[in-house]
Order: sequence, then structure tokens, then C-alpha cells
Amino acid sequence: MYDAVYDAVVLAGGAARRLGGADKPGVRVGGRALLDRVLTACADARTTVVVAAPRPTARPVVWAREDPPGGGPLAALGAGLRHTTADRVLLLSADLPFLDRRTAGALLTSLGRGTADGVLLTDSDGRDQPLVAAYRTASLRRELTALTARHGDLTGLPLRRLTAALDLTRLSDPVASFDCDTWDDIATARARIREHGHVLDEWISAVKDELGIDLDVDTGLLLDLARDAAHGVARPAAPLTTFLVGYAAARAAGDPDAVAEATRKAAALARRWAEEATAPATPPAASPATPPAAPADAPSGDAAPDATPDTRPDAG
Repeated sequence: MYDAVYDAVVLAGGAARRLGGADKPGVRVGGRALLDRVLTACADARTTVVVAAPRPTARPVVWAREDPPGGGPLAALGAGLRHTTADRVLLLSADLPFLDRRTAGALLTSLGRGTADGVLLTDSDGRDQPLVAAYRTASLRRELTALTARHGDLTGLPLRRLTAALDLTRLSDPVASFDCDTWDDIATARARIREHGHVLDEWISAVKDELGIDLDVDTGLLLDLARDAAHGVARPAAPLTTFLVGYAAARAAGDPDAVAEATRKAAALARRWAEEATAPATPPAASPATPPAAPADAPSGDAAPDATPDTRPDAG
């Protein structure tokens, strides 16, 4: 995760003509609106500005609107930048189903290490994706001011008028740069998240968003615990145990270390429980012991003088 301060501007007010005018930011992929998926990727921004008409979102944002609405990406960017104060800004479209924090961090880290005005992703065909990028805020403001002076305002101007004037670095990421312009793109995104290699991470991310949990944990540890509980105790023990681990972690520090410690304890218990199923019911038989020697002052003979008489029927 990128640890320097940055702001994010998300452009979410397009007409979505290739989707038949549908509300593209609200279209769901993996049970989450496309806009909410993008907001998760920039969740650690100091300020996140969404340029669009206000709507319910999973995370708090600042709303902005270009004037007039529908004035194009440069007008929307200008409206969004008015609410930012950080030296760096992440500029994103609202239709990126596979963008994540790791990629956002890579863009910002690359920008911080170099001297370029911005760092953007390229798609599978090598094309620039200027709405999946990190920029120096001062560079954006400088060029937007120049364009406004040249054209009177920013309405209707294409984004390339801005990017052509900037010194840009590029990172190739065909997955994170994938955007949903058509219903075929939506179908492709929905199919991909259900593939074996992605479905678990996608599901965990969706659940955390739905429950308002901002916590990164080692899912491998939890899966191992669920397996141990299911195999060593009983199948229903798996979900119940992982629930209790989460509850215990929340009562403690509530951070990844607390989850890991609670998981370790529960996993050790599950292993001990399973070991008992294969362990002998009783300890191994001990070797016959030598009878203890009689005390030195004990009387000799077959019985002590006060022994109970033999009352067997055939006793003579």
C-alpha cells in the first residue's frame, strides 16, 4: 500500500452510450456496483472526489459536478480537482472492475520515484489509459489552466489535449486497465471473477465491502483452520470456528495480528481434538511391578496374626 498522502478523482458521469444509456457506475459485477469497486481501490486516499450526480456508495466521498453536466472528461477533471489538496492525485474512471489497491499503489509509487508528470496504465493492446493513472496535481492544474486560456473553457475537449502536453510514464497492466464500455465487457468481467483463480479473493473483497470491514488477513491461515476443524471435528465446525475466531479477534486488537493469533490457537485445538480420535483409549499397559518388600518387623508366616480367618466352604 502506498503510504504517502494522495487524493483521488473518479469520473462517473459519462453517458454510457454503448450501454444503451444504462447507469454504468451502478452496474454490478460480483455483486458490487462498478463505482464501489473503484472506490475500494483508492480507499486510502485522503480525499476521494466523485464527479457525478450523488448516489449511495459503500465509502464516503466528496461529490462534484462539471458545469454544464456532461461537459466531458476535462471539464469533469477540472471540477474534481477543485476539491483536492494533495500533491498527487489518482485519476480513475468508474468502470474498472479489476483495479485494486496494489495497482493503485504501484502507480503512485512509480510517480513518487520519478520526475514525470504522471504514470498511467496501458491495456492489452498497448494503448494508453489516462483514466487509470497517477498525476502530479500541479501539472494537471497547469495544463488545464493553459487549455482554458486557449479555448475559453474545458467543455467538450478530449482528454488527449491534456495528456499530449504531459511527460508520462507507462506501466503495462491489461487486467487492471480493463474497462467496461459494452455489455460484452460486463459479461466478460462477470465471468472472470468466477474463475477458480479469482473467485475467492473476489468474494472476500465483496464481503468486506458489504460489512464495512477494512482489514487484510491471511486467508490461507483461515482456510487451513476451516479444513482442520472440518476434518478433525465435524464439517459444521468449520464455519462456526472461523466465526468465533473473528469474534475473538474483534474483542482483542481487531487487527491482522489478532486474527492470526486467534487462528493459531483454534487450529492447535482442532489438531489436539483430531489426535484424540486416533489415540489409544487407555495408556499402554505397564510392566508387572515387583511386590514391595515386607517391613522388617512384619511377622513371618502365611498370614498376619490378626488376619481374617479363611471362611471358604472347603477351608479345613
